[in-house]
Amino acid sequence: MRNVWAIARRELGAYFASPIAYLVGAAFLAMMGFFFYSDVVFTVLSRSEPTMRYVFGVMTTLLLFVAPMLTMRLLAEEQRLGTLELLLTAPVRDAEVALGKYLAALLFYAGLLAATGVYPLLLFWMGGNPDVGPILSGYLGMLLFGAALLAIGLFASSLTQNQVVAVVVGTGLIILLAVASLPAEAITNPTLQGILNHLDLRNHLMNFRRGLIDTTDVVYYLTVIAAFLFLTVQVLNSRRWR
Repeated sequence: MRNVWAIARRELGAYFASPIAYLVGAAFLAMMGFFFYSDVVFTVLSRSEPTMRYVFGVMTTLLLFVAPMLTMRLLAEEQRLGTLELLLTAPVRDAEVALGKYLAALLFYAGLLAATGVYPLLLFWMGGNPDVGPILSGYLGMLLFGAALLAIGLFASSLTQNQVVAVVVGTGLIILLAVASLPAEAITNPTLQGILNHLDLRNHLMNFRRGLIDTTDVVYYLTVIAAFLFLTVQVLNSRRWR
């Protein structure tokens, strides 16, 4: 575990030393702020009770593209610079390398998510009375959703030494899983429909937004994280024998 934290600290430092991370983070927060402001204006004009449901919906869409950008350099840059081989020959296991880099990305994302925590506070400050339950469960859902996307992005970064390719591959895999339920409408087989609906990354956010925490949804995201971290470790392991 000590090696995992050492790698995570190193990667977190690299995040704060990289202008790309600042640009991606600033762009994400700026767009979230704009849509939050737009939602507040709409609720005031329509005299309805403000909620975070619209904000979470926008965040879900943005993360489909932001997550691969946060992970694109984690392993791709190491391969491009030739430092991955040095890292893999150090007294650390492949799983520790993958977990350390993933943990750094997850902590950086958690910081961005925490920064949006000011939105519900503003709703209360403006005299609103939003339901706290769906807000808290919604944030838990967004944390798990983002964590799953980061695991997919890290896997994509392990496949190439080109960061642009890592973003494209990661975004492609994420979108493929995020729209998995779309073909279900044209399929008559109920079993296949159920499988496709279950595979859809976004479907498992619905309960969180309603204020419900279903263990099925939690287990799904944890399974996606574990699966793609496992695949990342296998890619790293294969490099040892090249």
